[in-house]
Amino acid sequence: MTTDLNTVPAMPPGERARVPLSQRLQGLGGNTRQYGIFGALVVIILLFQVLTDGKLLLANNVASLFQQNAYVMILAIGMVMVIVAGHIDLSVGSVVAFVGGVVAVSIRDLDVPWVLAILIGLALGALVGAWQGFWIAYVGIPAFIVTLGGMLLFRGLALVIVGETVAGLPASFISISKGSLPNALGFVSNADVVTLLVGTLAFVGLLVSQLRARRSLRKHNLHMEASGLFVAKLVLVAAGIAILTVILSFSAGGTPIVLVLVGVLVVVYSFVMGRTVFGRHVYAIGGNRAAATLSGVNTRKVDFWIFVNIGVLAAVAAVVTTARAGAAIAAAGQNYELDAIAACFIGGAAVTGGVGRVAGAIVGALIMGVLNMGLSIMAVDPAWQMAIKGLVLLLAVAFDLINKRRAGS
Repeated sequence: MTTDLNTVPAMPPGERARVPLSQRLQGLGGNTRQYGIFGALVVIILLFQVLTDGKLLLANNVASLFQQNAYVMILAIGMVMVIVAGHIDLSVGSVVAFVGGVVAVSIRDLDVPWVLAILIGLALGALVGAWQGFWIAYVGIPAFIVTLGGMLLFRGLALVIVGETVAGLPASFISISKGSLPNALGFVSNADVVTLLVGTLAFVGLLVSQLRARRSLRKHNLHMEASGLFVAKLVLVAAGIAILTVILSFSAGGTPIVLVLVGVLVVVYSFVMGRTVFGRHVYAIGGNRAAATLSGVNTRKVDFWIFVNIGVLAAVAAVVTTARAGAAIAAAGQNYELDAIAACFIGGAAVTGGVGRVAGAIVGALIMGVLNMGLSIMAVDPAWQMAIKGLVLLLAVAFDLINKRRAGS
């Protein structure tokens, strides 16, 4: 089972001064990897900003970045839970096509209101997850095999249901992916006030949560980041949120609706993985399944609900994908599972399980999104884009394994 270094008792000030620098740096634990991932994202953004002659961070391009990669972020949130528990899911791309087809057919051919069609799609995603979770958790078939079969099964069902492109979906449904928050407060110097307000609220919420977490650690005499490092982290985060907010406020529509959706999911699932019994059980199972079982964790139940959860999130991604395309396509979702898996590993998830964070998966998805957009702006051949992304994934996993070997030695 992985060790959470935040549970290490804090040393008295006099003793902490005698701790070697290398040991103090190790005290940061998994945070060092997270800082490194975030730093890599910043470097990649700056690199492509230079290589694209400043086009990457144009307001409309930044908004498009989130709209085009929302499906990766949504799937990565569910996939990181699967990977942390020591499993893999190869079926999410096919589930996206299958559920998207059902939602589109329900809206266009069956005259179902699009809100109800979305609820039907979410329920269908839960059923798909329950189907696969049953075989994995209670029958004992490896997730790789079950989801490989699911990839073929649900792709075939998508072809049967959709057949040809199902278009003619209502504009209100399409706005889920292509639309922005209504500009109800007007503009200030051509900047959307609603976007500025959303960015401010996002930072305030993050600040409050960080201060509460730090107060809790101090109350229980647990290890905390150094005050200087904590303040520096908040300053950098504030700068990042401020820059993103200002850029989006000058985009054509302001804050994309899908960005708000992804933000809500990140907050909810970060809480689930970090502050709930279920989240601790997921990490425990991935760290050492036998020890978790001996500790009283119902591993079958946890595995089952992990796959129900990713089925629901695949349905959410299906709605976003269908809305962005304005139609259901049987070939939708091709390689989505690979994008989500790559985002998780680039974001710090361990191949062996037990390690991974929702925030890291989101940063990994953004790294892939920036690579895609930057290379597209530079008119790089799609074949080379795939090769570059594959190389980045390989390097990320190699870096993780090398770090583990060094830690072990």
